[in-house]
Amino acid sequence: MIDMGNREVLAPAGTYECFRAAINAGADAVYLGGSMFGARAFAGNFEEAELIKAIRTAHLYGRKVYLTVNTLLRNDELEKLVQYVKPYYEEGLDAVIVQDYGVFAVLREAFPGLDLHASTQMTITGKYGAQLLKDMGAARVVPARELSAKEIRDIYDNVDVEIESFVHGALCYCYSGQCLLSSMLGGRSGNRGRCAQPCRLAYSVLDENHKTYEKDSYVLSLKDMCGIEDLEQLYEAGVYSLKIEGRMKSPEYVAGVSYAYRKYVDMYLEKGRDGYRVEEQDIRQLMDLYNRGGFCKGYYYA
Repeated sequence: MIDMGNREVLAPAGTYECFRAAINAGADAVYLGGSMFGARAFAGNFEEAELIKAIRTAHLYGRKVYLTVNTLLRNDELEKLVQYVKPYYEEGLDAVIVQDYGVFAVLREAFPGLDLHASTQMTITGKYGAQLLKDMGAARVVPARELSAKEIRDIYDNVDVEIESFVHGALCYCYSGQCLLSSMLGGRSGNRGRCAQPCRLAYSVLDENHKTYEKDSYVLSLKDMCGIEDLEQLYEAGVYSLKIEGRMKSPEYVAGVSYAYRKYVDMYLEKGRDGYRVEEQDIRQLMDLYNRGGFCKGYYYA
């Protein structure tokens, strides 16, 4: 099985300042988007020269860079894909995160030595889906966020592939990040990197008689997840890479959250389950950095 002797803190970067913040705060790897095909079109993102600079800097510090190519592509866009990824591959890009099966197949053929990570938007909900992606050539899978820790453990027990899971940040209301509501209500597709975030708006809730039951309520806006108190359970579930959400967040957020998870990953690796204790002040600091009315634990223990 995958060597679990070490664990990865994976931080987001929407800008080069966020990238530096993640590296300085101790992240093992950073995921970021370039000028095309990323699921956060409204982040600062990276032009070619800046992205190459980020790859070189990360490798100088012994860290990794993962490029997000995690939108659905039209057939005519596939022609641009290989030329887009090629300079980063030649520079030593560590992996590409992919949602589209067509993108996956094209990159697998064009760059056989490049690690491909199956995005959570591929909706991997169990060992059969994980095995399919493994057989296709995936080096890592990011299961659907709705999976429990027990279900993730079943993947780990049956499929020899790295597992990456979100541990902190915003949650999508839609299943596994595949939002159709954005395109229907906002005219912009989340699956094309242009989410209008309709789930963050206020809605009126009607009862069975079509009378207003609740007015101007944020019924679709989920609280942010914080898994820092549950790292030992996630490790035991087989999670190798701990992913922090936030490519639209500030450098201060990236630095603070990355530092906190670096601290507690190191604590767990040094002291084990019995010596693992999260300080209340660190939870408060994480809430001060960003939260939506408090934190939740996601679906791991639902």
